Amino acid sequence: MVEERRPTGVEARFGLTVHLMVRVAALVLLLGWCLAILRPFLTPILWGVIIAISSHKAFVTLSRALGGRTMLAAAIYVLAGLALLVVPAGLLASTLFTSLKALAFHLADGTFRLPPPPQVVRSWILIGDPLHRFWALASANLDEALKVVAPELTKVGRWLFSLVGQVMVGFAEFIIAICVAAALLMNAAGGQRIAGEVATRLAGADGRTHSDLAVRTIRSVTRGIIGVALIQATLAGLGFLAAGIPAAGLLALVCLIVSIVQLPLLLVLLPVVIYAFTDLPVLPASLFAAWCLMVALLEHVLKPLLLGRGVEVPMLVVFIGAIGGLLSSGMLGLFVGPVVLALGYTLVLAWLHAASGLDEKRRD
Repeated sequence: MVEERRPTGVEARFGLTVHLMVRVAALVLLLGWCLAILRPFLTPILWGVIIAISSHKAFVTLSRALGGRTMLAAAIYVLAGLALLVVPAGLLASTLFTSLKALAFHLADGTFRLPPPPQVVRSWILIGDPLHRFWALASANLDEALKVVAPELTKVGRWLFSLVGQVMVGFAEFIIAICVAAALLMNAAGGQRIAGEVATRLAGADGRTHSDLAVRTIRSVTRGIIGVALIQATLAGLGFLAAGIPAAGLLALVCLIVSIVQLPLLLVLLPVVIYAFTDLPVLPASLFAAWCLMVALLEHVLKPLLLGRGVEVPMLVVFIGAIGGLLSSGMLGLFVGPVVLALGYTLVLAWLHAASGLDEKRRD
């Protein structure tokens, strides 16, 4: 009878290594497959997680008011979220459609007229004189002015068409995100436990601390940056509607983008105010200008209140996150990008501080 040869220590270790590599490869393949399946929904799911974390306290309050009925609370949560999304979007979209329809009608029958430019335009640095000449040409002969800027108008038209498509896709993704947030809030306890366990697996004993830091960062950026931008854009849109400004919906959307990327809102509001003074009587135009000034300065009141309760994040990180998110993931990326980049920045800093503290203890 042939005696069975036992594997040597080297052979056993080699077999164990191969077995471990096969298991890791299978796990990586499975995770990659799952990510490929979820890729079209990854951004709305991520935004749903952010919304759920930011609104968890409000959902808990609503659930307690309803006697602990989380299913009913989730249904009300979804309806309220859709109302906050659909009503302003529908109102602003209708004004944009009406304005474009009226503009097309007046251009077709030749009744569209621009008022002459005010003389103060000439005093503007760099752009004053050419802008005044073009504005004067447009007010005297609109057809000739349109011929001058025809190539630029074509590019702008293509960009607007692409922007409308992105807004529609973002609108659908917002609806998915609200539903995802409601589902997560219904199972918040289990989600918090799983998140804590994953954080502990990844970061060891400091996992819970990093998890709490991530939650505070998400809430801080969501409320202090995105929340303030939504408030400003909504108030600006209401002012545009009240003053009868054409394309109020598009202008409100531009205000939202400008506010999120941390640029001065006066870049959008100042030209609109100038237009109001050329088209409206003095008193309504003055009231509209005062309203726009209040909207532009509102961030200096709200941001210290909301950001002061959370984690400080450099504005450059928010700016890069907003632009990068917009370019990579469309309109929804404009909201997700700043939060994700701020979260990564905060966690990397916390990891570096923890590592430096550990090195100091070892030297002591």
